Amino acid sequence: MSKKANPTLIGAFVFGAIILATTAVLLLAGRQWFQEHRQHIMYFDEAAQGLQVGAPVVFLGVKVGTVKGIELGLDEESRCLMVPVTVELAPHAVKSRAGEQINLQDRDTIRQLVDRGMRARLKVQSLLTGQLYVDLAFYPEKPARFISDDPEISEIPTIPTTVHEFSAMLQDFPMTQFLDDLASISASVRTILSAEALTTIPDRFDATLTHLESLTARLDSAAGPLLAAAQTDLYEVHKATDAVQAAMNKVSRAADRVEQLADEDSRMYESITRAGTELAAAAEALQQLADEQSPTVQRMNLSLQEISRAARALRRLAESLEQQPEALLRGKRSGEKKQ
Repeated sequence: MSKKANPTLIGAFVFGAIILATTAVLLLAGRQWFQEHRQHIMYFDEAAQGLQVGAPVVFLGVKVGTVKGIELGLDEESRCLMVPVTVELAPHAVKSRAGEQINLQDRDTIRQLVDRGMRARLKVQSLLTGQLYVDLAFYPEKPARFISDDPEISEIPTIPTTVHEFSAMLQDFPMTQFLDDLASISASVRTILSAEALTTIPDRFDATLTHLESLTARLDSAAGPLLAAAQTDLYEVHKATDAVQAAMNKVSRAADRVEQLADEDSRMYESITRAGTELAAAAEALQQLADEQSPTVQRMNLSLQEISRAARALRRLAESLEQQPEALLRGKRSGEKKQ
């Protein structure tokens, strides 16, 4: 006969299992059980097909949260439908350089990031399934557009996807005119290609190739003499270069000698300086001799005056002898007047 089970032992075993399960859940969940979960909202004005609850929220390529809710709303001002998406970000997914944790659940932190240009955009997560995810990145050139006026709501501005922007550009594109122009261009190209002048292009091309081959053969035959002449010319140029180099060396040596002669400490410089001084003194002496007030000039003037008077006396004597030659024998007549 089997022994009856002890209810107390069974109750203690169940109670211990519950305590172990609770401890394991608390350890796995960490501090998230005791934290306040703050959410942010984004308003997309485009189709959110492919976005599901639980889709990741990626910030600069790193997953920082998940999508918690997707709804369909109406903008009262524009009367257009939009998709409000609620996301929950991890509180300590970002660290500063100093190692401090940046709480992405804090509204002030989100507001600062938005002021720096953070925007939300839908991106394709998988091309096969078409699933989307929310991408957060900095686009400072994109203006922040807020939909909600409630200060209690933490809103992250959104920007349209690249496909949506391209579609918006194509809405105003004159597609009909573009297609008509394309058809006209195609017809013009077809007309040009079917022209008779183009049919002779291959024959002309073959003839051109033939002439090129003939010219190449001629160049090959004339290349030998041309290369020999070029080599001779290069040799002559090399000789001329050597001669010019030698002349330049001589000029350099002559310039060095001239520089040595022009040095203030050289004998030539001293001789030239002494000769210049002596020439200056001689010029000064000549200037003094040539001065009208100098004694030499005055004496020369007196001498010239005496010589002039003597010349006049000789002239009168000659005239008297010419008129009275006998005066040499008899002397001058007393009754004659003095000239």
